Amino acid sequence: MKIPLELAPGLYGDDTTFAAGGRWADGSNVRFRLGRPETIGGWERLMSNPLTGVCRAVFPWTDNGGVLNVGFGTHSKLQVWRGGELFDVTPASGFTAGAIDGAGSAGYGTGGYGVGGYGQPSVSDYFPMTWSMGAWGQQLLASPRGQTIFAWTNNTAAPAAALANAPASVTHMLIAPLNGGYQVFALGCNEEVSGTFNPLCIRHSSIRNNTQWSTSASGSTSREYILTGGGRIVAGRMAGPYMLVWTGDALFLGTFVGALNQPWRFDRVGRNCGLIGPNAAVIVGQTAFWASPDRQFYSYAIGGQPEPVSCPIRRDFAEELAASQGDKVVASSNAEFSEIRFDYPDRRDGYENSRYLALAVAGSDAGAWHRGVMARTAFVDAGPSAYPIGVAYDGTVYLHEKGRSADGGPFSWFVETADSYLDPDATLLVRGVWPDFRDQVGPVTVTLSGRMHPQDPEGIVQASPVTPQQAKADLLAAARLFRLRFSGASAPTGCRIGKPVFDAAPAGLL
Repeated sequence: MKIPLELAPGLYGDDTTFAAGGRWADGSNVRFRLGRPETIGGWERLMSNPLTGVCRAVFPWTDNGGVLNVGFGTHSKLQVWRGGELFDVTPASGFTAGAIDGAGSAGYGTGGYGVGGYGQPSVSDYFPMTWSMGAWGQQLLASPRGQTIFAWTNNTAAPAAALANAPASVTHMLIAPLNGGYQVFALGCNEEVSGTFNPLCIRHSSIRNNTQWSTSASGSTSREYILTGGGRIVAGRMAGPYMLVWTGDALFLGTFVGALNQPWRFDRVGRNCGLIGPNAAVIVGQTAFWASPDRQFYSYAIGGQPEPVSCPIRRDFAEELAASQGDKVVASSNAEFSEIRFDYPDRRDGYENSRYLALAVAGSDAGAWHRGVMARTAFVDAGPSAYPIGVAYDGTVYLHEKGRSADGGPFSWFVETADSYLDPDATLLVRGVWPDFRDQVGPVTVTLSGRMHPQDPEGIVQASPVTPQQAKADLLAAARLFRLRFSGASAPTGCRIGKPVFDAAPAGLL
């Protein structure tokens, strides 16, 4: 008999054998597109020289001449790539290198008032150095967490310098675009009058004037706001003309109202849905996706309310996220495949980002999750760069979804079904599998696992690697429950898996 393999898209790996039957259960570096699994794209180096320091932020933008610039914020440097060269534009004064790893926090920081969030000097001691970046016209504004805002004026021979009159200590910097007032925001900063750092204080510059921060100056449109509730601001994002501001516990919606006495209004739209780290949120259209401190995934669309995002492969993220390293979680998008991605540090691999989870958020595959093993400390989508950009721990910068190898070398991938009954009433003898691959590059290994009952040990039969155009993978296994695995690790490597067919014969009843 011929039994086709017809499974729904997405991994479903956090349940039991019976509950997950008929689904894809596990995988690495394989996404789902148009209902079928296929390997992700490869990656190639952007430049031969690595960055200095561990990168936590990547920001591409174009200047007035249409030239692509890419800013990189590491724990010790601010660097810019332009025209194939890397330039060190680290501020000559006012900047202090930060920590690579987190050391834990509770409440406002570590301990009570005066330590951590409210104690400005200890911010870099307890959190890894992260950056917030944005383009003010063709210039780069960059703020290392817990320090001031720096401006780089596109002169590769000159370093960035402190932005005049900006707050001395800023948790997260954000630029509201023209229809949001065109202002620079300091989220979590020093209060104007007292100068005291307040983790719930928001200040912004005057409209179209990023050096005017005084609310009392003649004609000034700069203002100060204090969010209600406890905790601390973690980060913010623009969603069209709206601003989303997360604390460790809540989500606030900022709306530009244009009133002279209060240009912006901030309303709390959700509680118990805070942000785990400053890089752990991404905007797709006008919908935000993020990871919370309780290791849940959330989404929020303007006009709605925060909603948990179901993730049937969340257990590894929830249980294995390295302790005190949540600030390293990086959320990014991949517009080409309508995906969002969360890179995170898995304690089984150490304290640095080593794995990712990804979700299709639109199209026929919406709701399908996949994951992979890949070490990236920073990641950003394509646009204005031609490809997504990811950075490894050693500072190597890669263009992703480019080619079908790991910078010329092999990378590993696999996708595996859950245990499934091919015939619920009989034991079967599987004699082989007819592959159904498209765009196959390199050998694909087919592995069949079989057992009689869910709790039984399984016997494993591995076929010889299947080469392109090979008609059949010869296998021989008698069982009631079967699990099929496709894998590869060549250079180049990859394929799209269609509808493979089992060649099976009855081998007895229950």
